[in-house]
Amino acid sequence: MGVEREDEHQVEEVYARAAGPLIGLLTVLGGSRADAEEVAQDAFVRLLEHWTRVRGYDDVDAWLRTVAVRLLVSRQRRRKVAALGLGRLRARAAGSVEGPDGVRLDVGAAVAALPLDHRAILLLHHVHDLPVEEVAALLRVPVGTVKSRLSRARAALAPRLTEGSTP
Repeated sequence: MGVEREDEHQVEEVYARAAGPLIGLLTVLGGSRADAEEVAQDAFVRLLEHWTRVRGYDDVDAWLRTVAVRLLVSRQRRRKVAALGLGRLRARAAGSVEGPDGVRLDVGAAVAALPLDHRAILLLHHVHDLPVEEVAALLRVPVGTVKSRLSRARAALAPRLTEGSTP
């Protein structure tokens, strides 16, 4: 592995800081917490393998996020997880809309109903506060594509989030 004994503490800090948010992001993008945890684990293995190079980067978390999202996309292509994950998210959201935080669940169901490419861009930009340029680099698409998909995602969400509508 690429980690020397003196670097172990730094790697542990990265893990403590980044694991939770990374798993959360991957869960929302992929629809399955189990898949998200596996992909996050794979991303951390890659971090360990490349630590001697990555430790010098300005933003190790951004590198880790990029690797994890790319691993997730590859996994979804191979296993066609995107369609199955979306179905699970819709079923889960439909059965749990009631409750004190019903509004939050309605937003989750509305976001889950978006196509994966729109959902990923919306969440990376608005939930993870990444600038459009970083989202474009992360997903390997032009900035204009990110902007148009972001606009379409917002337009698709608007009618689902108006008062009186159902998810």
